[in-house]
Amino acid sequence: MAAPAEVKHQIADRPLFHWRAALGKWETMLLMLLIAVMAVGGSVLDYFLDPHNLADSTFNFSEKALMALPMALLILCREIDLSVAGILALSSVAMGLANQAGLPPAMLFVVGIGTGFVCGMVNGVLVTVFRLPAIVVTIGTVSLFRGLASVVLGDQAYTGYPELLTRWGQGYFFDVIPRPFAVLLGFAVLFSLLLHATVWGRRMIAIGNGPEAARFSGIAVERYRLGLFLLSGAMAGLAACLLTGRIGSTRPNIAMGWELEVITMVILGGVRVAGGKGSMAGVLLAVAVLGMVNFAMALANIPGIIMTILVGVLLLVTIVLPQLLSGFKQAPGQRH
Repeated sequence: MAAPAEVKHQIADRPLFHWRAALGKWETMLLMLLIAVMAVGGSVLDYFLDPHNLADSTFNFSEKALMALPMALLILCREIDLSVAGILALSSVAMGLANQAGLPPAMLFVVGIGTGFVCGMVNGVLVTVFRLPAIVVTIGTVSLFRGLASVVLGDQAYTGYPELLTRWGQGYFFDVIPRPFAVLLGFAVLFSLLLHATVWGRRMIAIGNGPEAARFSGIAVERYRLGLFLLSGAMAGLAACLLTGRIGSTRPNIAMGWELEVITMVILGGVRVAGGKGSMAGVLLAVAVLGMVNFAMALANIPGIIMTILVGVLLLVTIVLPQLLSGFKQAPGQRH
């Protein structure tokens, strides 16, 4: 039995332990990185911290972040969807066709989200029913979806979208909060609750930690995976609605290369590539970090290709760094 002095010493040490645990979390490091980016940007660039500029900067990442939310769940379950940008392109083309056919403005949202849902179903059926690897399937379908969009469009562009679409893509709530960002925040809350406060979230984590063990415990693994591909497709369709309304047109190169940025948001957010671990808070912090870096580079007139290089470097670092840290932690034990 511990002496009273030892007990007091242990109790006094507990808050320090909790602080160390909190500081060691990936989300805490991301928060510190975000604060550093804001501090450097505010001190170096004029108008960086202007509230209106910061609000407007969210237009540049809200659609990508909407696709990152279901992507996080997919990677958590050891799957991936590389076709999200192609789904967005095809959904936007479908909306353009529907607009030319004279469908009511509100129906364009149904067409966009519905097209994304169907594309997600194609991916999900190929992965869960035919048991094909998701990475192979979605590499093929991204070419299929974007190819179909390019064949329909040719070298043309769809324009003349109704005001309702423009209002959701470019508008504000209360003249302050961009509507796409408000939509993102709403879905971020829903996805956070789904992952962290429901039995479905616990089952997805179980699937990521071991699909076979999850099956033996009675979890319908393939049903969950199919549902996540459907959700990923539908969210890409929603992103297509907002992006099409924001830029006011559908072009063959719409959202080209976005899948890399979406995956980087998820991996930088701390979702483990091998599945089974991650949080929506981390993903949202990663979205904010990348968004603020992109905004700062735009204010500094740095070419966009530099941001592409930076995204690639961040993706590599966030994959390699956890492995290095894990190796350092194991090293002392291996020496004994």
